[in-house]
Amino acid sequence: DRVAAAYTENQFASQFQSSLDLSGKPHVNIAGIPFLTQLAARDFHTVTITASNETINSSSAGSGLLEIASLNATLHGFHIHGLNSAEIDQFSASALITFIALANVGGIPQGITLSADGPNQIKATVSLGPLSETATAQVTKSGTNKVNIHIVDAGGISSDLLGNLSDFSVTIPKLPPGVSIQNVSVTQQGLMITATGQHTTLSQS
Repeated sequence: DRVAAAYTENQFASQFQSSLDLSGKPHVNIAGIPFLTQLAARDFHTVTITASNETINSSSAGSGLLEIASLNATLHGFHIHGLNSAEIDQFSASALITFIALANVGGIPQGITLSADGPNQIKATVSLGPLSETATAQVTKSGTNKVNIHIVDAGGISSDLLGNLSDFSVTIPKLPPGVSIQNVSVTQQGLMITATGQHTTLSQS
């Protein structure tokens, strides 16, 4: 039973890597004993996906490669159809993007350090020699798969120094159909993005 579970988890990991366009193979755990009963029915009660230090392609102002420090997803009701597709009753996921990764993907100029400034704001500290000024950016979700960062208080810093930080968006691609970003919060580590969906499908590309 456990050997079959380990093999299937590895197979699922490869499919999730392809479906979600991850740079590496995530860790997959299939809950429930006995496993073989679920395998025979091709229906799995709960599947969890975890990954760290992944990169995905993102349309943004900077490098286009978005680094994800940690990813955690839970799939309730995972039903396999055919060889390369599956239906999911409930999908929920959270991803952490560090401030350094956010600055890289956004093409933020050198000399600007990002940090938390409340649950939905980022403080940008601009250091130029002995000069140090701060600006405040608002973080909001935009549509189903975008996060927008917009300066709301430049603190006397010119827009030339702020560069793309004045207003840019980060797109989270390859979200399964019907899955959308529900919340974006600013933590001490960076941006925590949560996404959920129901009756969605995953297809291996």
